[in-house]
Amino acid sequence: MKKIASTGLILSAFLVGMASCNQENGAVEEAQETNEMMADDTAMEDEMEDMSEFMTKAASGGMMEVELGKLAQEKGASQDVKNFGQMMVTDHTSANDKLKQLAMQKNIVLPDSMGEKHMEHVNELREKSGAEFDKAYMELMVNDHQEDVDLFQKAADNMQDADVKSFASSTVTVLQQHLDRAKQIHEGLK
Repeated sequence: MKKIASTGLILSAFLVGMASCNQENGAVEEAQETNEMMADDTAMEDEMEDMSEFMTKAASGGMMEVELGKLAQEKGASQDVKNFGQMMVTDHTSANDKLKQLAMQKNIVLPDSMGEKHMEHVNELREKSGAEFDKAYMELMVNDHQEDVDLFQKAADNMQDADVKSFASSTVTVLQQHLDRAKQIHEGLK
């Protein structure tokens, strides 16, 4: 009972602190720190920290994919880029929703905004349009999806929690399809 109360107090303090912080800077790190504090009291501290790191990175990346997908539909010159953007919005919104449910089940706090690196990518692409946007967006999609495939494959291979492992496994298949399509579109733009 004390453990539940202390976890509740930590979570409450975190939420109050989060309300006063700039959410664009360090949201991922703040969520990870909160999860680490909550994990300190558990027997599975290392596993909780691994889950937290994976899930917070996935959440930030997923938010970026949705935001950039919307930008691609708006600013893209190529219909392939616009269609890819729509696929990103649809697929990553679904993955983000599944991740949120999983995080709630596992008592993992997710960031409610993108991390700095992801926000920088969004801001850079907001400044571009037309063919320049298409090339920069698709190059980022190739690079980012390669990182995502690596992150999710590592989680699918190494996570001990069956639910997290299953989420990573099913999502990495979709991410690989995105990567393959991104490479194809990127090559067509050269």
